[in-house]
Formats: sequence, C-alpha cells, structure tokens
Amino acid sequence: MAKHSKAIPGRMQRVADQIQRDLAEIIAYELKDPRVSMMTITEVQVTPDYAHAKVFFTMLADDADSIKNTVQGLSKAAGFIRAQLGRRLTIHTLPELHFVHDTSTARGIELSRLIDEANATRARDADES
Repeated sequence: MAKHSKAIPGRMQRVADQIQRDLAEIIAYELKDPRVSMMTITEVQVTPDYAHAKVFFTMLADDADSIKNTVQGLSKAAGFIRAQLGRRLTIHTLPELHFVHDTSTARGIELSRLIDEANATRARDADES
C-alpha cells in the first residue's frame, strides 16, 4: 500500500502537466473570446481526487482591468474549455477548472529590482568611503 501512495503524486503531476499543455492549445486555438488573449498558463495544480484543478496564468498586459476581464472570459468559457479538455484526456474524473492570476512573475521582478537598488546603494556607499 505504501508503494501506491508514493505513486499518486507522480501521476498527479503528469496529469497536471498534460492539462497545462492541453489548456494552452485549447485557449490559443479554439477559444474565440476576445477577453482571453496574450496569456500563458504557468502552472496547473490538481487535487488528489482530481475533482478540481487550479489553473495559474500570466498576461502580457498586467493591469487590473485586463486581469479582471480575462478572469471573467475564462470563467464564462470554463464549460467549453472543460468539454474540449474532456475530449483530449482519458481520465475517470475530469477536474473542475479554477482560473487564478499568477503573481509570482511580478513578485520576482519586484524583488530583482529591490536587489539591484540595494547593490547600487552599497556600491555608492563604498565609493564615498
């Protein structure tokens, strides 16, 4: 039984990766909603029972209105996207999709900027002494 419990996370990750690839294709080539454009699926997290999948995405236009419109478009099209996903996946339970804007890239850019500022300040202080 221990062997089975260790195998589940690997399978969950493979299912999540496949969902990510399929969603990227469905959104790029089959979804016609103009609110959903210029976005990238960055990660998919699947619950252990495969009932839910949290889909993280980033956008080229990262302002609040664009994010809100994209989330609305994705939420409205979730049934269509899930149906298309069901045609591609052979899985007993097709997860319900929950779309979440991924802020990790923006946080990383901000941290990088802060580090650069700190290094510049340190260099100026070293030059002054």
